[in-house]
Amino acid sequence: MTSDTATQGRPSRTAAGQPPPWQNRLRRFGYVAPERPGGVRERLVPPYREPGAGVWAALGVPPGPARLLARSLGWLGPLLVTLLAGLARFHNLGSPRAVIFDETYYAKDAWALWKYGYEAKWPEDKDLNDRIIRGYDHIADVPSYVVHPPAGKWVIGLGEHFFGLTPFGWRFMLALLGTLSVLMLCRIGRRLFRSTLLGCVAGALMAMDGMHFVMSRTSLLDLVLMFFVLAAFGCVLVDRDRTRARLAAALPDAPELGEGEVRPDPLVGGRLRLGWRPWRIAAGVFLGLAAATKWNGAVYLAAFGVLIVLWDVGSRRLAGAHRPWRAMLRRDAPWAFLATVPVAVVTYLATWAGWFAHSGTYSKEQGWQHSGYYRHWAETEGGYGTDGFLDGVLNPLRSLWHYEHEVWHFNTTLSSPHTYQSNPWSWLVQGRPVSYFYESPSPGTDGCPVDAGDKCAREVLALGTPILWWAACFALVYLLYRWFFRRDWRGGAILCGVAAGLLPWFKWQERTIFDFYTVVFVPFLCLAVTMMLGVIAGPRNSSERRRVAGVVGAGALFLLIAWNFIYFFPIYTGQAIPLDAWRNRMWLDTWI
Repeated sequence: MTSDTATQGRPSRTAAGQPPPWQNRLRRFGYVAPERPGGVRERLVPPYREPGAGVWAALGVPPGPARLLARSLGWLGPLLVTLLAGLARFHNLGSPRAVIFDETYYAKDAWALWKYGYEAKWPEDKDLNDRIIRGYDHIADVPSYVVHPPAGKWVIGLGEHFFGLTPFGWRFMLALLGTLSVLMLCRIGRRLFRSTLLGCVAGALMAMDGMHFVMSRTSLLDLVLMFFVLAAFGCVLVDRDRTRARLAAALPDAPELGEGEVRPDPLVGGRLRLGWRPWRIAAGVFLGLAAATKWNGAVYLAAFGVLIVLWDVGSRRLAGAHRPWRAMLRRDAPWAFLATVPVAVVTYLATWAGWFAHSGTYSKEQGWQHSGYYRHWAETEGGYGTDGFLDGVLNPLRSLWHYEHEVWHFNTTLSSPHTYQSNPWSWLVQGRPVSYFYESPSPGTDGCPVDAGDKCAREVLALGTPILWWAACFALVYLLYRWFFRRDWRGGAILCGVAAGLLPWFKWQERTIFDFYTVVFVPFLCLAVTMMLGVIAGPRNSSERRRVAGVVGAGALFLLIAWNFIYFFPIYTGQAIPLDAWRNRMWLDTWI
């Protein structure tokens, strides 16, 4: 395993203290950036533009098929990791053939949403879930009060639209998004660490994380939220690289510093307009979809907004701006705001299109019918007028605002005790995972071996792969050091993703909250562990002894995580195993 993670941009030197010849040839292709005063080295251009012939010659890659393979590894590696992740997630996806945990809410709401455009009430029948498994799918046109926006349920319902109201149908889109998120993380890691190998390692770690795996096979909203957040992060990251490429292209050449190097220019750094930035608009769309899935998606809109501001300031400073904050506020901030916040708000409102469109019918005897919950609150209870075009536009928005206020109150005051509720302090060490499904089949039934003894255990436990999560705790401490003392922007970006998903919950520690909320920042934990593995492996210019020890250590940790995932695989998929085998996997008493 190789990486420049610990010393990115630090040039290797010859005995005379000069860069080796091959490095000079790479400079003109943007693979080595100029050194700033104080020895700080930072990249202005994206790392993966198409290399020229000089690069391949410097790297010693021969022409022909070998060169084509080298160019293709940036996609072949991530696609291979994604294929393996997809096979695991889609295998026997309909098992357990039951409505497990909160699927009883979201699978039903998604079905109603696609049928009526808004969530509707199901019969109050204690055997309803069993009847659904047997094929029941009839629902009355009566609105239901729900406490989450509709975007995630639209996604879940898409699978039900094609495959019916079945366990496979309501889990299909989650498995698809879980698989695609592995591909996204491979590519994001590749761009973040400037290494295809480390990008694939990050994706493989997430593919082998039990929390991400279980959530990819369960019809809950949090995996959908994670997908949109990760997509938004990728868009912001691409925008950073492309912006720096534009700044680099505008800077004057500096032949005396080396072939292909550029000179910082206050006019470019302080005044250059960067023009159209579509990746930021895409980030705004994904952040709007995240907020329209669960309320904590809005936290990432603020968190990534901070990243955008800091990265813009850094780019302006690196390009030579004397007052980078002023340049950012004048040239970047207004457009960054318009490309994210209003776009996110419009996207959020668009996910309520079914609720807005179904205004229903009104009669004096029965009032409003065939419309979403609170759809006409402004007219019937809010005391607002009903005459004129303006009221016809504003009243639905007023009703939605009231609905959201009620939902916010519910979500922030929910304190009904639950067996598997947990405190955010325990989440990173996986102190109290949630059991989605459990049964004790007798020998010879439901896959329980005949020689299993008294009985077996079948469980679906939303438990992150323990060794991965415990290693992530150390990785986060290391990233704090990298960010605070070494000013490594990658460490700050990863920590931002974790903090936005974890820290808000400390405000509501007494609320009924669960460990599986952590799936939203699982990608960032995997990036943190990957960065730590790269440091353990060591830089390319290390001594042979250091290199061997580092690669063995990093590889051993990676293989240990892989073994840990395989070991817990039966309790991630609801396989029937002997009760003693199940007890052996309950490493902590709080897991039971």
